[in-house]
Amino acid sequence: MSAAPVKLSHVTKRFAKDVIAVDDISLEVEPGSLVTLLGPSGCGKTTTLRMVAGLERASSGQIFIDGQDVTQLPANLRDVTMVFQSYALFPHMNVFENVAYGLQVARRPADEIKKRAHEALALVGLEGLENRSTRALSGGQQQRVALARALVMQPKVLLFDEPLSNLDAKLRKRVREEIRDLQKSLGITSIYVTHDQEEALAISDVIVVINKGRIEQQGSPLELYTQPANHFVADFIGSASFLPGQYDGKTVSLANYQFDHEQTMSPGKVTVMVRPEAVMLASEGLKAQVLSASYLGSITDFLFQTELGEVMASIPGEGKMPLSKGDETHLRFKPAGIHLLKPSK
Repeated sequence: MSAAPVKLSHVTKRFAKDVIAVDDISLEVEPGSLVTLLGPSGCGKTTTLRMVAGLERASSGQIFIDGQDVTQLPANLRDVTMVFQSYALFPHMNVFENVAYGLQVARRPADEIKKRAHEALALVGLEGLENRSTRALSGGQQQRVALARALVMQPKVLLFDEPLSNLDAKLRKRVREEIRDLQKSLGITSIYVTHDQEEALAISDVIVVINKGRIEQQGSPLELYTQPANHFVADFIGSASFLPGQYDGKTVSLANYQFDHEQTMSPGKVTVMVRPEAVMLASEGLKAQVLSASYLGSITDFLFQTELGEVMASIPGEGKMPLSKGDETHLRFKPAGIHLLKPSK
């Protein structure tokens, strides 16, 4: 399998006169990278993926795979394969037959089909299950069959549409790690759709945050978490509190609590994003009262009420509850978990 770049240039998709599902999206996927399209339900991420696959036709704009304009090319000529949320396995076929199906449709020689199908099953750890009915497999095994069926075609680009949505939380974490390890080892260009921000942070080289058909921000997981472009991205990637403040180019003022902060930002009113892990208990700072406390062993999750609004915090507990509901304290913030945004309208 050879890694291929993917490029979308000003791509728009209209389903009706007034329904714009994807609105002027442009992005580039580097060869061998895994790019995740992340956003809420109905934001246009799956429609974007389906246009890359050729399952939907773009209303305007261009799509390139490995430098070739495939905008008008049918799906079967694009050299991409897709792993679906529903697995889309044939229940009347066994594991081997499901994996080999695409090669049989392509009329490949029987010995090649057998060799490639066995190799694909070995890649996903399903050796010895070739003759088993897909109905007898666990959810995780079914997802591996779907992945093997995609890999056996040796595509230039691999597409994932919410592939882990039907798995329980523990299995979802394990399978996503397997997908990431396999993608890295094969070096295959991949585009991955999910609404789960934790999933996106865990597997992606680049995350593209989409909202209402438009790209809000794209960058590395670290960049989006620590330097979100706006309130939507900050709120969608991880947990955060948002407080109204003032910035003079050097110092942030939150009521009677001030702290130094360096960021390219015009002086004036700002919204201060605070990640839960950046909150510290202190004898001085922003006055707060505990609204709720959830003991989780090594940490305690708090919700505080301050004069500027509510603040979420994850405080190391050292095996005990540092505060209880109704207690009063002061809060200070670690610089690494602070980012300034333009004030919300």
